[in-house]
Amino acid sequence: MATREAKPKRRTRERILEVSLRLFNDFGEPNVTTQLIADEMEISPGNLYYHFHSKDEILEAIFEDFERGITHTLAAPARGVARVEDIWQFLHLLFENIWTYRFLYRDLHDLVSRNRVVETHFKQILAHKMRTAALICEGLVTTGEMRPTSRAELETLAVNMTVLATHWLSFEFVRNPRQTLDQTALTRGAFQVMSLAAPYLDGRALELYRRMSGGQTAAG
Repeated sequence: MATREAKPKRRTRERILEVSLRLFNDFGEPNVTTQLIADEMEISPGNLYYHFHSKDEILEAIFEDFERGITHTLAAPARGVARVEDIWQFLHLLFENIWTYRFLYRDLHDLVSRNRVVETHFKQILAHKMRTAALICEGLVTTGEMRPTSRAELETLAVNMTVLATHWLSFEFVRNPRQTLDQTALTRGAFQVMSLAAPYLDGRALELYRRMSGGQTAAG
């Protein structure tokens, strides 16, 4: 009996996280209340509070899932020296992860200013992003697909790639706040990040970049 009773509790908890993530993405985390989440799920506020005592607890549980996924994605380039086509695929995977939890990026300033967990852990994620960007560039130099450059230039490039990847969806939203964002924004973001490295690419890599970009622009 104890096992059968535990299953609905776990399922309700999972549903709370699923519904909260959807609402956060659709309306922005600051605009979503626990009452709205309960109403959307057609459960009582008391049922919701049985699983999460506050909206911050819901936020931190969702953030934990996000952190687990993006950490796994950011670790991929460290598993081997990648070529340009691998980097293109990596960027798409990264932006898909960002898209799944896009409210975090759209509401980032507000979230880090009032939630200590998000503040401290997102700083670690940013540092990981910069290390990964630097590792990617070093790998391209190793394979001869990127021209050798100074350490300072490489670090600047890694920072710029991180800034662009982190704030791309905010840029898209502010550029046209009344238009619903879709996943084409991800492709444009991946292209823009890759374009930062384009001036340093050589030979085959540069030609491949041009073909893979498919004539994209920031305007999409």
